[in-house]
Amino acid sequence: MNSPVFSAQALLRRRSLLGLGALSALAVSGVSRRVWAQPAPGDGKTLPGGGRLVVVFLRGACDGLSAFVPYADPDYYAIRPNIAIAAPDGTAQSALRLDSTFALHPALSPLLPLWQQGVLGFVPAAGLPAPNRSHFDAQYQMEIARTGKTSSSPGWLNTVAELNARSGKAGGTSGDGSAVAIGVGEANPVILGGPAAVRLIARGQTAEKTGVLANDKTRQVLLDLYGGNDSLSVAFRQGAGSRMQSAQELTSEKMLEDARRDMSMREAQRLPARSSLDRDGTPANLQMQSAQMLAASNGAADPVGLQLDAQHLGTLMRNDRKLRLGFLSAGGWDTHANQGAATGQLANNLGNLGRGIAQLRQMFSEPGDVIVVMSEFGRTSSENGTRGTDHGFGNALWLIGNSVAGGRWHGEWTGLAHGNLNEGRDLPAHHDYRAVLAQVLRSTFALGDSQLASVLPNSSWDHRLDGLLKKA
Repeated sequence: MNSPVFSAQALLRRRSLLGLGALSALAVSGVSRRVWAQPAPGDGKTLPGGGRLVVVFLRGACDGLSAFVPYADPDYYAIRPNIAIAAPDGTAQSALRLDSTFALHPALSPLLPLWQQGVLGFVPAAGLPAPNRSHFDAQYQMEIARTGKTSSSPGWLNTVAELNARSGKAGGTSGDGSAVAIGVGEANPVILGGPAAVRLIARGQTAEKTGVLANDKTRQVLLDLYGGNDSLSVAFRQGAGSRMQSAQELTSEKMLEDARRDMSMREAQRLPARSSLDRDGTPANLQMQSAQMLAASNGAADPVGLQLDAQHLGTLMRNDRKLRLGFLSAGGWDTHANQGAATGQLANNLGNLGRGIAQLRQMFSEPGDVIVVMSEFGRTSSENGTRGTDHGFGNALWLIGNSVAGGRWHGEWTGLAHGNLNEGRDLPAHHDYRAVLAQVLRSTFALGDSQLASVLPNSSWDHRLDGLLKKA
Protein backbone atom coordinates (compact mmCIF):
# COMPACT_ATOMS: atom_id res chain seq x y z
CA MET A 1 0.00 0.00 0.00
CA ASN A 2 1.24 3.47 -0.80
CA SER A 3 2.05 5.72 2.10
CA PRO A 4 -0.38 8.61 2.76
CA VAL A 5 2.31 11.07 1.62
CA PHE A 6 2.93 9.46 -1.74
CA SER A 7 -0.81 8.99 -2.26
CA ALA A 8 -1.33 12.71 -1.70
CA GLN A 9 1.58 13.54 -4.00
CA ALA A 10 0.23 11.30 -6.75
CA LEU A 11 -3.18 12.89 -6.39
CA LEU A 12 -1.74 16.36 -6.73
CA ARG A 13 0.24 15.31 -9.81
CA ARG A 14 -2.90 13.85 -11.39
CA ARG A 15 -4.86 16.98 -10.59
CA SER A 16 -2.22 19.20 -12.16
CA LEU A 17 -2.45 17.18 -15.38
CA LEU A 18 -6.23 17.34 -15.37
CA GLY A 19 -6.02 21.06 -14.86
CA LEU A 20 -4.96 21.67 -18.47
CA GLY A 21 -8.11 20.01 -19.77
CA ALA A 22 -10.19 21.80 -17.18
CA LEU A 23 -8.89 25.19 -18.31
CA SER A 24 -9.94 24.36 -21.87
CA ALA A 25 -13.41 23.48 -20.65
CA LEU A 26 -13.66 26.80 -18.84
CA ALA A 27 -12.69 28.63 -22.01
CA VAL A 28 -15.54 26.92 -23.88
CA SER A 29 -18.07 27.71 -21.17
CA GLY A 30 -17.13 31.36 -21.35
CA VAL A 31 -18.75 31.68 -24.80
CA SER A 32 -21.98 29.89 -23.92
CA ARG A 33 -25.21 31.80 -24.41
CA ARG A 34 -26.58 33.92 -21.57
CA VAL A 35 -29.44 32.01 -20.08
CA TRP A 36 -29.80 33.73 -16.70
CA ALA A 37 -32.86 35.89 -16.37
CA GLN A 38 -31.60 38.54 -13.99
CA PRO A 39 -28.28 40.08 -12.96
CA ALA A 40 -26.81 39.97 -9.50
CA PRO A 41 -25.90 43.26 -7.84
CA GLY A 42 -22.61 44.41 -9.33
CA ASP A 43 -22.01 41.18 -11.28
CA GLY A 44 -18.53 41.30 -9.74
CA LYS A 45 -15.47 39.17 -10.49
CA THR A 46 -14.58 38.13 -6.98
CA LEU A 47 -16.37 36.23 -4.24
CA PRO A 48 -17.78 38.92 -1.94
CA GLY A 49 -19.31 38.54 1.48
CA GLY A 50 -18.44 36.16 4.26
CA GLY A 51 -20.70 33.22 3.49
CA ARG A 52 -19.47 29.64 3.28
CA LEU A 53 -20.93 26.77 1.27
CA VAL A 54 -20.74 23.11 2.33
CA VAL A 55 -21.99 20.38 -0.03
CA VAL A 56 -22.92 16.93 1.30
CA PHE A 57 -23.26 14.34 -1.50
CA LEU A 58 -25.27 11.18 -0.72
CA ARG A 59 -23.82 8.64 -3.14
CA GLY A 60 -26.01 5.73 -4.19
CA ALA A 61 -29.34 7.60 -4.55
CA CYS A 62 -30.97 8.36 -1.21
CA ASP A 63 -34.72 7.77 -1.05
CA GLY A 64 -36.13 11.28 -0.68
CA LEU A 65 -39.66 9.93 -0.24
CA SER A 66 -38.57 8.33 3.02
CA ALA A 67 -36.55 11.31 4.22
CA PHE A 68 -39.42 13.73 3.54
CA VAL A 69 -42.56 11.65 3.78
CA PRO A 70 -45.57 12.80 1.68
CA TYR A 71 -47.91 11.41 4.31
CA ALA A 72 -50.94 13.36 3.10
CA ASP A 73 -50.85 11.55 -0.26
CA PRO A 74 -52.85 8.29 -0.13
CA ASP A 75 -50.93 6.99 -3.14
CA TYR A 76 -47.78 6.93 -1.02
CA TYR A 77 -49.19 4.20 1.21
CA ALA A 78 -50.83 2.36 -1.68
CA ILE A 79 -47.59 1.92 -3.63
CA ARG A 80 -45.38 1.30 -0.59
CA PRO A 81 -47.34 -1.18 1.52
CA ASN A 82 -44.28 -2.47 3.45
CA ILE A 83 -41.75 0.38 3.52
CA ALA A 84 -43.89 3.51 3.90
CA ILE A 85 -43.28 5.58 7.02
CA ALA A 86 -46.42 5.81 9.15
CA ALA A 87 -48.24 9.15 9.19
CA PRO A 88 -47.47 11.36 12.19
CA ASP A 89 -49.26 10.17 15.31
CA GLY A 90 -46.79 11.09 18.05
CA THR A 91 -45.27 7.62 18.40
CA ALA A 92 -41.63 6.70 17.82
CA GLN A 93 -42.49 4.62 14.73
CA SER A 94 -44.27 7.43 12.91
CA ALA A 95 -43.03 10.38 10.88
CA LEU A 96 -42.47 13.82 12.39
CA ARG A 97 -44.98 16.31 11.02
CA LEU A 98 -43.54 19.28 9.14
CA ASP A 99 -46.71 20.70 7.56
CA SER A 100 -49.93 19.49 5.99
CA THR A 101 -48.07 17.77 3.12
CA PHE A 102 -44.75 16.40 4.36
CA ALA A 103 -43.27 14.84 7.47
CA LEU A 104 -39.72 13.94 8.48
CA HIS A 105 -38.41 10.40 8.87
CA PRO A 106 -38.16 9.73 12.63
CA ALA A 107 -34.47 8.88 12.30
CA LEU A 108 -33.90 12.48 11.17
CA SER A 109 -35.25 13.88 14.44
CA PRO A 110 -32.00 15.87 15.07
CA LEU A 111 -33.07 18.05 12.13
CA LEU A 112 -36.60 18.83 13.33
CA PRO A 113 -35.40 21.81 15.44
CA LEU A 114 -33.78 23.26 12.31
CA TRP A 115 -37.13 23.16 10.52
CA GLN A 116 -38.83 24.73 13.50
CA GLN A 117 -36.17 27.46 13.64
CA GLY A 118 -36.79 28.24 9.96
CA VAL A 119 -33.29 27.34 8.73
CA LEU A 120 -34.08 24.00 7.00
CA GLY A 121 -35.95 23.85 3.72
CA PHE A 122 -36.08 21.51 0.74
CA VAL A 123 -37.12 21.21 -2.88
CA PRO A 124 -39.03 17.89 -3.02
CA ALA A 125 -38.74 17.18 -6.76
CA ALA A 126 -35.38 18.24 -8.21
CA GLY A 127 -32.82 16.41 -10.30
CA LEU A 128 -30.97 16.07 -13.57
CA PRO A 129 -32.56 17.65 -16.66
CA ALA A 130 -33.22 14.14 -18.05
CA PRO A 131 -33.33 10.72 -16.37
CA ASN A 132 -30.05 8.86 -16.05
CA ARG A 133 -30.21 5.73 -13.91
CA SER A 134 -26.48 5.03 -13.96
CA HIS A 135 -25.01 5.96 -10.56
CA PHE A 136 -21.65 6.80 -12.09
CA ASP A 137 -22.90 8.88 -15.02
CA ALA A 138 -25.43 10.74 -12.86
CA GLN A 139 -22.91 11.48 -10.11
CA TYR A 140 -20.34 12.65 -12.64
CA GLN A 141 -22.82 14.95 -14.35
CA MET A 142 -23.92 16.45 -11.04
CA GLU A 143 -20.34 17.02 -9.93
CA ILE A 144 -19.35 18.88 -13.10
CA ALA A 145 -22.81 20.50 -13.52
CA ARG A 146 -22.93 19.45 -17.16
CA THR A 147 -25.21 17.05 -19.00
CA GLY A 148 -24.60 14.26 -21.48
CA LYS A 149 -21.34 12.50 -22.25
CA THR A 150 -18.83 15.13 -21.26
CA SER A 151 -15.07 14.72 -21.44
CA SER A 152 -12.76 15.94 -18.71
CA SER A 153 -14.33 18.98 -17.07
CA PRO A 154 -13.70 20.73 -13.77
CA GLY A 155 -15.95 20.12 -10.81
CA TRP A 156 -18.38 22.96 -10.24
CA LEU A 157 -17.05 23.66 -6.73
CA ASN A 158 -13.58 23.94 -8.24
CA THR A 159 -14.94 26.37 -10.82
CA VAL A 160 -16.35 28.56 -8.05
CA ALA A 161 -12.90 28.56 -6.44
CA GLU A 162 -11.32 29.34 -9.82
CA LEU A 163 -13.40 32.51 -10.08
CA ASN A 164 -10.86 34.05 -7.71
CA ALA A 165 -8.13 33.35 -10.24
CA ARG A 166 -10.01 35.24 -12.94
CA SER A 167 -9.72 38.39 -10.89
CA GLY A 168 -5.93 38.21 -11.02
CA LYS A 169 -5.21 35.75 -8.22
CA ALA A 170 -3.15 32.69 -9.06
CA GLY A 171 -4.40 29.14 -9.01
CA GLY A 172 -7.86 29.65 -7.60
CA THR A 173 -6.40 30.56 -4.24
CA SER A 174 -7.13 33.28 -1.74
CA GLY A 175 -4.28 35.39 -3.10
CA ASP A 176 -1.52 34.16 -0.77
CA GLY A 177 -1.24 30.65 -2.22
CA SER A 178 -3.75 29.00 0.12
CA ALA A 179 -6.84 27.19 -1.12
CA VAL A 180 -10.43 28.37 -0.70
CA ALA A 181 -11.95 24.87 -1.04
CA ILE A 182 -11.56 21.74 1.08
CA GLY A 183 -12.84 18.17 0.86
CA VAL A 184 -12.99 15.68 3.73
CA GLY A 185 -13.29 11.93 3.25
CA GLU A 186 -12.80 11.14 -0.43
CA ALA A 187 -9.40 10.81 -2.07
CA ASN A 188 -10.29 12.54 -5.34
CA PRO A 189 -13.87 13.86 -5.61
CA VAL A 190 -14.76 15.01 -9.11
CA ILE A 191 -16.65 18.02 -7.75
CA LEU A 192 -13.34 19.49 -6.49
CA GLY A 193 -11.22 18.47 -9.49
CA GLY A 194 -9.77 21.15 -11.72
CA PRO A 195 -7.17 23.92 -11.87
CA ALA A 196 -7.97 25.60 -8.56
CA ALA A 197 -5.93 24.52 -5.54
CA VAL A 198 -7.87 22.56 -2.92
CA ARG A 199 -7.14 20.85 0.38
CA LEU A 200 -8.07 17.18 0.74
CA ILE A 201 -8.32 15.56 4.17
CA ALA A 202 -8.70 11.86 4.96
CA ARG A 203 -11.85 10.59 6.63
CA GLY A 204 -12.23 9.81 10.29
CA GLN A 205 -9.36 9.63 12.75
CA THR A 206 -6.87 9.16 9.89
CA ALA A 207 -7.12 12.92 9.33
CA GLU A 208 -5.46 13.47 12.70
CA LYS A 209 -2.35 11.51 11.70
CA THR A 210 0.65 12.61 9.64
CA GLY A 211 1.80 9.17 8.41
CA VAL A 212 5.50 8.92 7.59
CA LEU A 213 5.79 12.69 7.89
CA ALA A 214 5.64 12.27 11.67
CA ASN A 215 9.27 11.06 11.62
CA ASP A 216 11.56 14.10 11.50
CA LYS A 217 14.35 12.36 9.57
CA THR A 218 12.02 10.78 7.02
CA ARG A 219 10.23 14.07 6.52
CA GLN A 220 13.50 15.92 5.93
CA VAL A 221 14.72 13.28 3.45
CA LEU A 222 11.51 13.59 1.47
CA LEU A 223 11.59 17.38 1.52
CA ASP A 224 15.21 17.30 0.32
CA LEU A 225 14.29 14.85 -2.42
CA TYR A 226 11.51 17.16 -3.59
CA GLY A 227 13.37 20.38 -2.96
CA GLY A 228 13.45 21.63 -6.53
CA ASN A 229 11.31 24.22 -8.29
CA ASP A 230 9.73 21.80 -10.75
CA SER A 231 5.97 21.37 -10.58
CA LEU A 232 6.18 17.87 -9.07
CA SER A 233 8.38 19.04 -6.21
CA VAL A 234 6.21 22.07 -5.55
CA ALA A 235 3.09 19.89 -5.53
CA PHE A 236 4.69 17.45 -3.09
CA ARG A 237 5.74 20.18 -0.68
CA GLN A 238 2.28 21.73 -0.81
CA GLY A 239 0.63 18.38 -0.13
CA ALA A 240 3.00 17.51 2.70
CA GLY A 241 2.57 20.91 4.28
CA SER A 242 -1.21 20.71 4.05
CA ARG A 243 -1.24 17.27 5.64
CA MET A 244 1.00 18.31 8.51
CA GLN A 245 -0.97 21.50 9.15
CA SER A 246 -4.34 19.74 9.07
CA ALA A 247 -3.19 16.92 11.35
CA GLN A 248 -1.74 19.38 13.84
CA GLU A 249 -4.90 21.50 13.87
CA LEU A 250 -7.17 18.49 14.36
CA THR A 251 -4.90 16.95 17.00
CA SER A 252 -4.86 20.22 18.93
CA GLU A 253 -8.63 20.45 18.68
CA LYS A 254 -8.94 16.89 19.97
CA MET A 255 -6.67 17.64 22.93
CA LEU A 256 -8.79 20.65 23.82
CA GLU A 257 -11.95 18.59 23.62
CA ASP A 258 -10.40 15.86 25.79
CA ALA A 259 -9.48 18.49 28.37
CA ARG A 260 -12.99 19.89 28.38
CA ARG A 261 -14.41 16.41 28.90
CA ASP A 262 -12.00 15.75 31.75
CA MET A 263 -13.09 18.97 33.43
CA SER A 264 -16.77 18.09 33.10
CA MET A 265 -16.78 14.32 33.54
CA ARG A 266 -19.99 14.37 35.51
CA GLU A 267 -21.85 16.07 32.67
CA ALA A 268 -20.19 13.80 30.09
CA GLN A 269 -21.41 10.73 31.92
CA ARG A 270 -24.97 11.98 31.52
CA LEU A 271 -24.69 12.26 27.73
CA PRO A 272 -27.14 9.95 25.94
CA ALA A 273 -25.77 6.76 24.48
CA ARG A 274 -25.56 6.42 20.69
CA SER A 275 -28.95 5.72 19.21
CA SER A 276 -29.82 2.13 18.35
CA LEU A 277 -30.53 3.41 14.84
CA ASP A 278 -26.85 2.84 14.08
CA ARG A 279 -27.39 -0.89 13.90
CA ASP A 280 -30.95 -1.74 14.98
CA GLY A 281 -30.19 -5.46 15.08
CA THR A 282 -29.64 -5.58 11.33
CA PRO A 283 -26.10 -5.40 9.92
CA ALA A 284 -25.94 -2.17 7.96
CA ASN A 285 -22.26 -1.76 7.17
CA LEU A 286 -20.21 -1.78 4.00
CA GLN A 287 -18.95 -5.33 4.48
CA MET A 288 -22.45 -6.80 4.40
CA GLN A 289 -23.95 -4.59 1.72
CA SER A 290 -24.21 -5.92 -1.81
CA ALA A 291 -21.44 -5.35 -4.34
CA GLN A 292 -23.78 -3.04 -6.25
CA MET A 293 -24.33 -0.84 -3.22
CA LEU A 294 -20.59 -0.67 -2.63
CA ALA A 295 -20.00 0.34 -6.22
CA ALA A 296 -22.79 2.93 -6.13
CA SER A 297 -21.10 4.57 -3.13
CA ASN A 298 -18.23 5.40 -5.51
CA GLY A 299 -15.59 5.58 -2.79
CA ALA A 300 -17.73 7.32 -0.16
CA ALA A 301 -17.98 5.65 3.25
CA ASP A 302 -21.32 4.99 4.92
CA PRO A 303 -22.66 7.78 7.15
CA VAL A 304 -21.45 6.27 10.45
CA GLY A 305 -18.37 8.53 10.50
CA LEU A 306 -20.04 11.57 8.98
CA GLN A 307 -20.36 13.38 12.30
CA LEU A 308 -16.59 13.21 12.92
CA ASP A 309 -15.84 14.27 9.34
CA ALA A 310 -18.24 17.19 9.77
CA GLN A 311 -16.43 18.20 12.94
CA HIS A 312 -13.07 18.05 11.16
CA LEU A 313 -14.36 20.13 8.26
CA GLY A 314 -15.80 22.73 10.62
CA THR A 315 -12.58 22.94 12.64
CA LEU A 316 -10.38 23.47 9.59
CA MET A 317 -12.70 26.02 7.99
CA ARG A 318 -13.06 27.88 11.28
CA ASN A 319 -9.27 28.03 11.70
CA ASP A 320 -8.71 29.21 8.13
CA ARG A 321 -11.33 31.77 7.17
CA LYS A 322 -10.10 31.77 3.58
CA LEU A 323 -11.65 28.31 3.18
CA ARG A 324 -15.17 29.09 2.01
CA LEU A 325 -16.11 25.93 0.10
CA GLY A 326 -16.39 22.52 1.76
CA PHE A 327 -17.31 19.02 0.59
CA LEU A 328 -18.38 15.84 2.39
CA SER A 329 -19.98 12.64 1.13
CA ALA A 330 -21.68 9.51 2.43
CA GLY A 331 -22.47 6.25 0.64
CA GLY A 332 -24.73 3.27 1.28
CA TRP A 333 -28.01 4.62 -0.14
CA ASP A 334 -28.61 2.08 -2.93
CA THR A 335 -31.41 0.24 -1.09
CA HIS A 336 -32.67 -2.30 -3.62
CA ALA A 337 -33.70 -4.82 -0.96
CA ASN A 338 -34.89 -4.74 2.66
CA GLN A 339 -34.90 -0.96 2.78
CA GLY A 340 -36.93 -0.87 5.98
CA ALA A 341 -39.35 1.78 7.18
CA ALA A 342 -39.09 3.60 10.51
CA THR A 343 -36.30 1.16 11.43
CA GLY A 344 -33.91 -0.92 9.38
CA GLN A 345 -31.21 -0.35 6.79
CA LEU A 346 -32.25 3.07 5.53
CA ALA A 347 -33.19 4.32 9.00
CA ASN A 348 -29.70 3.41 10.23
CA ASN A 349 -28.13 5.59 7.56
CA LEU A 350 -30.60 8.43 8.04
CA GLY A 351 -29.92 8.43 11.78
CA ASN A 352 -26.21 8.88 11.23
CA LEU A 353 -26.85 11.44 8.48
CA GLY A 354 -29.12 13.44 10.76
CA ARG A 355 -26.46 13.62 13.45
CA GLY A 356 -23.83 14.58 10.88
CA ILE A 357 -25.96 17.38 9.43
CA ALA A 358 -26.79 18.64 12.94
CA GLN A 359 -23.03 18.74 13.63
CA LEU A 360 -22.46 20.71 10.44
CA ARG A 361 -25.14 23.19 11.43
CA GLN A 362 -23.36 23.80 14.74
CA MET A 363 -20.12 24.51 12.89
CA PHE A 364 -21.68 26.52 10.04
CA SER A 365 -24.32 28.79 11.51
CA GLU A 366 -23.10 32.25 10.54
CA PRO A 367 -25.48 34.47 8.55
CA GLY A 368 -24.17 33.63 5.06
CA ASP A 369 -23.43 29.92 5.58
CA VAL A 370 -25.40 27.39 3.53
CA ILE A 371 -25.33 23.58 3.63
CA VAL A 372 -26.60 21.72 0.54
CA VAL A 373 -27.50 18.01 0.71
CA MET A 374 -27.90 16.30 -2.66
CA SER A 375 -27.98 12.84 -4.27
CA GLU A 376 -27.58 11.74 -7.89
CA PHE A 377 -31.24 10.72 -8.34
CA GLY A 378 -34.21 9.51 -6.35
CA ARG A 379 -35.71 6.05 -6.12
CA THR A 380 -38.80 4.46 -7.59
CA SER A 381 -42.02 5.65 -6.04
CA SER A 382 -43.29 2.08 -5.65
CA GLU A 383 -41.47 -0.53 -3.61
CA ASN A 384 -40.14 -3.55 -5.50
CA GLY A 385 -40.57 -7.28 -4.87
CA THR A 386 -37.73 -7.40 -2.34
CA ARG A 387 -39.13 -4.60 -0.19
CA GLY A 388 -36.67 -2.09 -1.54
CA THR A 389 -36.65 0.59 -4.22
CA ASP A 390 -34.86 0.85 -7.56
CA HIS A 391 -33.19 3.67 -9.46
CA GLY A 392 -35.53 6.60 -10.00
CA PHE A 393 -35.38 10.23 -11.15
CA GLY A 394 -36.54 13.23 -9.08
CA ASN A 395 -35.43 13.64 -5.49
CA ALA A 396 -35.42 16.00 -2.54
CA LEU A 397 -32.61 18.57 -2.41
CA TRP A 398 -32.03 20.00 1.07
CA LEU A 399 -30.81 23.42 2.17
CA ILE A 400 -29.79 24.53 5.67
CA GLY A 401 -28.72 28.04 6.67
CA ASN A 402 -29.84 31.33 8.16
CA SER A 403 -30.32 32.73 4.67
CA VAL A 404 -32.59 29.83 3.67
CA ALA A 405 -36.33 30.47 3.74
CA GLY A 406 -36.74 27.42 5.94
CA GLY A 407 -39.63 25.85 7.77
CA ARG A 408 -41.20 25.28 4.37
CA TRP A 409 -40.60 23.43 1.13
CA HIS A 410 -40.20 25.09 -2.25
CA GLY A 411 -41.01 24.46 -5.87
CA GLU A 412 -43.52 22.24 -7.60
CA TRP A 413 -45.06 19.09 -6.14
CA THR A 414 -47.65 17.07 -8.07
CA GLY A 415 -48.03 14.00 -5.86
CA LEU A 416 -47.62 10.31 -6.55
CA ALA A 417 -50.63 9.49 -8.70
CA HIS A 418 -49.54 7.19 -11.54
CA GLY A 419 -50.28 9.76 -14.22
CA ASN A 420 -48.06 12.33 -12.53
CA LEU A 421 -44.99 10.09 -12.35
CA ASN A 422 -42.08 9.96 -14.78
CA GLU A 423 -42.68 6.88 -16.97
CA GLY A 424 -45.32 5.86 -14.46
CA ARG A 425 -42.66 4.89 -11.91
CA ASP A 426 -40.49 7.79 -10.72
CA LEU A 427 -40.96 11.09 -9.00
CA PRO A 428 -40.46 13.69 -11.74
CA ALA A 429 -37.68 16.25 -11.50
CA HIS A 430 -39.73 19.42 -11.76
CA HIS A 431 -36.63 21.55 -11.14
CA ASP A 432 -33.13 21.24 -12.56
CA TYR A 433 -30.82 20.78 -9.58
CA ARG A 434 -28.57 23.46 -11.10
CA ALA A 435 -31.37 25.99 -10.77
CA VAL A 436 -31.36 25.31 -7.03
CA LEU A 437 -27.58 25.71 -6.92
CA ALA A 438 -27.88 28.97 -8.85
CA GLN A 439 -30.10 30.41 -6.13
CA VAL A 440 -27.51 29.41 -3.50
CA LEU A 441 -24.50 30.73 -5.40
CA ARG A 442 -26.18 34.03 -6.19
CA SER A 443 -27.25 34.51 -2.58
CA THR A 444 -24.05 33.30 -0.90
CA PHE A 445 -21.40 34.63 -3.30
CA ALA A 446 -23.35 37.24 -5.34
CA LEU A 447 -22.42 35.51 -8.61
CA GLY A 448 -23.59 37.33 -11.70
CA ASP A 449 -24.82 36.04 -15.05
CA SER A 450 -21.44 35.35 -16.63
CA GLN A 451 -20.16 33.64 -13.49
CA LEU A 452 -23.22 31.42 -13.15
CA ALA A 453 -22.87 30.49 -16.81
CA SER A 454 -19.31 29.28 -16.17
CA VAL A 455 -20.22 27.30 -13.05
CA LEU A 456 -23.54 25.91 -14.34
CA PRO A 457 -23.31 26.01 -18.16
CA ASN A 458 -26.38 25.63 -20.38
CA SER A 459 -28.83 25.88 -17.53
CA SER A 460 -31.27 28.67 -16.76
CA TRP A 461 -32.80 30.63 -13.93
CA ASP A 462 -35.98 29.12 -12.45
CA HIS A 463 -38.28 31.84 -11.13
CA ARG A 464 -40.42 29.24 -9.36
CA LEU A 465 -37.57 28.99 -6.82
CA ASP A 466 -37.17 32.71 -6.21
CA GLY A 467 -38.35 32.45 -2.61
CA LEU A 468 -35.87 29.73 -1.69
CA LEU A 469 -33.31 32.12 -0.20
CA LYS A 470 -34.17 35.16 1.87
CA LYS A 471 -33.52 38.52 0.32
CA ALA A 472 -30.80 40.57 1.98
